[in-house]
Amino acid sequence: MGCQSPAASIDAARLSLRAARDALDVEISGYPRPISGCDAQYNHLLAERRRVHEALAALAADIHIPTPRAP
Repeated sequence: MGCQSPAASIDAARLSLRAARDALDVEISGYPRPISGCDAQYNHLLAERRRVHEALAALAADIHIPTPRAP
């Protein structure tokens, strides 16, 4: 297996995260109505979905690489 460019790796990560997000959305939408704050599995799904959204946002954010100033 060859090395991927950083851009290709980021694109692959985005695709995987979007697939995970879509799967979580389907699972959450089909979940029986929970009792607020009492359903650990439902709360876990919501937390997982939040982490996936945060990871997608991090991939979409501009990257700042500090560089030294020339004298």
